[in-house]
Amino acid sequence: MKKAVALIISLIIVFSVFAAGCGTKQTANKSLKIFYYAQGADPRGLDPAWVDDGESAKVTVQIYDTLVNYKKDSTEIVPGLAEKWEISPDGKEYTFHLKKGVKFHDGTDFNADAVVYNVERQLPPKVKDDMPYASFTFGAVDKVEKIDDYTVKFILKQPYTPFLANLAMSLAAPIASPTALKAHNDNLNESPVGTGPYKFVKWDKGQSITLERNPNYWGTKPDADKIIFKFEKENSVRANDLIAGQIDMMDGLDPNDIPKLKEKELTIFQDKGMNINYLAFNCSRAPFNDPKLREAVSYAINRDELVKYLYQGYAEVANSPLPSFIPGYDDTVKPYEYNPDKAKQMLKDLGKENLQVKIITYSNPRPYNAVGGQKLAEAVQNYLSKVGIKATIQTYQWTEYKQKSMQGEGDILFYGWTGDNGDADNFLSLFDSNEIKSSLNVAKYTNKQVDELLVKGRLTPNGTERDNIYKQIQQIVAKDAPWILISHGTNLAASSPKIKGFYVHRTGSVFLKDVTKE
Repeated sequence: MKKAVALIISLIIVFSVFAAGCGTKQTANKSLKIFYYAQGADPRGLDPAWVDDGESAKVTVQIYDTLVNYKKDSTEIVPGLAEKWEISPDGKEYTFHLKKGVKFHDGTDFNADAVVYNVERQLPPKVKDDMPYASFTFGAVDKVEKIDDYTVKFILKQPYTPFLANLAMSLAAPIASPTALKAHNDNLNESPVGTGPYKFVKWDKGQSITLERNPNYWGTKPDADKIIFKFEKENSVRANDLIAGQIDMMDGLDPNDIPKLKEKELTIFQDKGMNINYLAFNCSRAPFNDPKLREAVSYAINRDELVKYLYQGYAEVANSPLPSFIPGYDDTVKPYEYNPDKAKQMLKDLGKENLQVKIITYSNPRPYNAVGGQKLAEAVQNYLSKVGIKATIQTYQWTEYKQKSMQGEGDILFYGWTGDNGDADNFLSLFDSNEIKSSLNVAKYTNKQVDELLVKGRLTPNGTERDNIYKQIQQIVAKDAPWILISHGTNLAASSPKIKGFYVHRTGSVFLKDVTKE
């Protein structure tokens, strides 16, 4: 009996200790402030030099900083890791004065050596072909020099008007720890180390990425102890998760879900998008290396009807690659209008009455295409069938889709672009033949006159002369039709009413360091 009593007492003690332990853990977890953010797909990677997509940028902007930043509601430039800067009268030298006392997450110093290291890895001879934004961002740089520990100078080959704005971009421009880069063979896609407000913790592929607050952040300390990015390709699932309180914020909002989110009194973010949603022909080979065939197919698509049906008022039909508020936008440019009879006649004249094509597209929603690539491709497939074109559709998850498009798969593919810096060059460089190998020119379109005008535009100071250069380019590509322009999407996102300060920047990035949770 004594033994039985002793055993019971022992069990009570063990249980009490265990329960106390659990209670401590639960209390600790409850004290942590965690933000849950849901997006449609995993990042391609977490090293800004090796990625070119918004899914990556939404995570990396929490981890890294740039020399200069954009204002919250515009692409006007303000100081970042650089406190101030000077530009030489000939526009070829940019001198930056850096903040002191800033540390990378690995405890090493941010300084001029770090800036030089980050830029030089994206310049010849170190730059790699699969660094997609290197030539776009730093192609004008002849060399970068350390003046002293906290002063660095960029010397350009020639004047380059968009250069300062490029240094605020969330791709290529962010500064990573040289120590970490050296330890990981110059690739931090799996092990990012920056100076930003949040530090990388782990990445469960296909599930989530966890970040934690950087206690030594040089700026205003962020509110969240942790941020967990969750990946769910289905818009409606993310919306239901938000309603159920399982996440705090989401992007890629399907217009069909907005009424039920409003009914539940969730907060809807809505702003004019700096983006373009388009169909690209593969112009590098038959059949769409023929501009007359591209023109014929362009007549087959009723863009007004398509945009109204798919986006329900949350996008506007695009008549130019540029959104209307970008300097240089040409309001006289006119894409080929819907005319199925003319499409059929041109197909017959070209001997392409029984044309068969392969379409490739992506499965997840994109900032410029809230309904996802599958629905858009099916709508276009339907229009093509009405003029006798038989189209098959192959759909891929986003990261695989990027690889397939880079490898040249498909005759027609769907893509889009969210402007990085508010400059016309940033959009129209997608037609630059020099950007084919970087994968930015997904149509693999080549036009010598366009290339020459792009160079001229980069050399010309902002103003009417520069705007007119970009208007010429818009007229040329409207005639050549390497793309069928679809829409400029409204920036849409949603959040819990407990979340304050959440917004989507015009560049498509979400900066969570200023977001708070009640």
